[in-house]
Amino acid sequence: MNPKNHKKEKTQTSKDNVAYKTSTGKSSPLGATVYPNGVNFSVFSKNSERVELWFFRNADDTTPFQVIPLDAEKNKSFYYWHVFVKDLKPDVLYGYKVFGEYDPSKGNRFDGEKLLLDPYARAVVKGENYSRAAAVAPGDNAPYAMKGVVIDPYTYDWEGDEPLYHPYAQSIVYELHVKGFTKHPNSGIEEDMRGTYTGLIEKIPYLKDLGITAVELMPVFQFDETDAPSPQLQNYWGYSPLAFFAPHGSYCYCDEPQVNADEFRDMVKAFHKAGIEVILDVVFNHTGEGNQTGPVISFKGLENSFYYILADNPEYFADFSGCGNTLNTNQYIVRRLIIDALKRWVTEMHVDGFRFDLASVMSRDEHGNPMDNPPILWEIESHPVLSRTKIIAEAWDTGGLYQVGSFIGNKWAEWNGKYRDDTRRFLRGDNGMVHAFAASIAGSLELYNKPFRDPNRSINFITCHDGFTLNDLVSYNTKHNQANEEENRDGSDENHSSNYGAEGPTDNLEIETTRLRQIKNFFVVLLLSQGTPMISMGDEVRRTQSGNNNAYCQDNEISWFDWDKVHENRQLLEFVKHLVRFRKDHPIFQLEKYWAIPDPGEPNILWHGTKLNQPDWSYYSHSIAYTLQDKESDCLFHFMINAYWEPLPFELPENRAEKNWYRIVDTHLSYPDDFKKNELPLEHPGFYELKPRSIVVLKEGDASSKA
Repeated sequence: MNPKNHKKEKTQTSKDNVAYKTSTGKSSPLGATVYPNGVNFSVFSKNSERVELWFFRNADDTTPFQVIPLDAEKNKSFYYWHVFVKDLKPDVLYGYKVFGEYDPSKGNRFDGEKLLLDPYARAVVKGENYSRAAAVAPGDNAPYAMKGVVIDPYTYDWEGDEPLYHPYAQSIVYELHVKGFTKHPNSGIEEDMRGTYTGLIEKIPYLKDLGITAVELMPVFQFDETDAPSPQLQNYWGYSPLAFFAPHGSYCYCDEPQVNADEFRDMVKAFHKAGIEVILDVVFNHTGEGNQTGPVISFKGLENSFYYILADNPEYFADFSGCGNTLNTNQYIVRRLIIDALKRWVTEMHVDGFRFDLASVMSRDEHGNPMDNPPILWEIESHPVLSRTKIIAEAWDTGGLYQVGSFIGNKWAEWNGKYRDDTRRFLRGDNGMVHAFAASIAGSLELYNKPFRDPNRSINFITCHDGFTLNDLVSYNTKHNQANEEENRDGSDENHSSNYGAEGPTDNLEIETTRLRQIKNFFVVLLLSQGTPMISMGDEVRRTQSGNNNAYCQDNEISWFDWDKVHENRQLLEFVKHLVRFRKDHPIFQLEKYWAIPDPGEPNILWHGTKLNQPDWSYYSHSIAYTLQDKESDCLFHFMINAYWEPLPFELPENRAEKNWYRIVDTHLSYPDDFKKNELPLEHPGFYELKPRSIVVLKEGDASSKA
């Protein structure tokens, strides 16, 4: 399938006016299932009194071309309403009207005037007249509602493609926003293709050259861009899903729903051909329906009290997500929905893994209380379809749960928020951080102390979509979120950042030099620590958001990847590429046991300070050194880190027989001397003076040859 051959046009179905005949249908599978002789529809709604299935030809049609009333005696099995529509073909648009008691004091929000999305819809269309407000206001919203699309998921030619399943130990993750990566006018992408799955394919060579092994895509489930604080802003990030089975339609180059799903598959297949995994950032902790004042789009109108955790007064929604509602993930109907959605993305869309936003929400019961053994998390971990799939938890929520290091299960990886904070603080020069920083470098063993745990399931990161970019981390003391129209109240107030002498952009060469050096320091630590590194989009070329640390609503150049910076900061980009390759070339950085645990013999890491074998763990220490022994390749590496604002001399270990130390990295030096693979041996092997705020990496090599 080549999306370039498809122009944007309205979806059309058969134009005949003949009503489709129906039969009873089946309760399983849920959703719209295509058969050779028609389509079976099934939807869950326990307490509703009446259900209608509405068919449309176009997204903006004001009236359906057919309404199929479902008979509770014939078309309902237990909690499931179902019907088989004979001779119906894929691409028809549909939605449900569900009638029943509207009594929020009981948790019931049935509203037969609202057209509802099928939670299992595999594709969704949103017309030009779509209105979120119409889903809030009284009255019929069918002309203004999103609509599901009947598609056949099994007609796509995968050409033998399968998920890649790289081990964590060999993975380098790159978090990116599908739209933001190519939307900028200077992206070099054809205008209609900018910000699309197809446009992203065009940039795969850049990512492959960078050396990353996986992209982690910010949310691609269908969401509502108008779910934003004001009409001038948009929901850019997409952390408010409405349909867990459907790729977000606005990221499609084509406007044909069946092709839209295939366009996503084309992207996955292209990444796989380049050896790059596709991990989805999934949001199962809340939906885009908001709180009690929010719209009725799907779940609220189907069975509100099942899908959501309600407050003690059921008129209101419990909010452990910070977004108005909380999905009731351990309720059996919702558990099935989540598992079915994950299976769909693995089997039908070939994705390689999932990062679960605010995953700690999924450990709460129907009353919001933390559970010791949450069924949904164990089911995700143990499901055979997901057995080789990466599952990564953001192990906290906005209700106070912080489970980094204690998240449930034996398979889950975790975003290591402690690694982020400890690394930021130590390199900034905070007191009392040397021990925590050293522990983070060596895989956070004290945090992840479960027996037999793979240290690479610590997903290490310095920055991500949420917070400052790496450039802004070293350029701003405080957030600057005025563009979000919330009077700078949103976003974190504590970023462990520093501007090193001036707030924002500066012409001061000394400040700018320090900032660049700190960026290189962060990359050295990130890419050469034990654990799986994750790079945030554009950090390798100093992408900036002008100090905005919560750009969720900025669908503009504040958030987009500025491709001019690839040229402007090509020297930093080359430095990062060298580090990525260096990590891949040496087994010690891919070890599946902790450096600090002897197995067998001595541990792989030996700590020092400025004096050999004398690490300074004191409160005012701002330096650390360590020697790594790569037993597999019989090679030694020596790291020296000076987070102090004055130069410090570091003693060097003596070389083994016929060996010399070769400098690989010195972040104080300018390009191309900051990274040297073919350096001459050190002339003064007894010590090395580290300049302020710098990192040096040495590698042992044969005395008769270059490193």
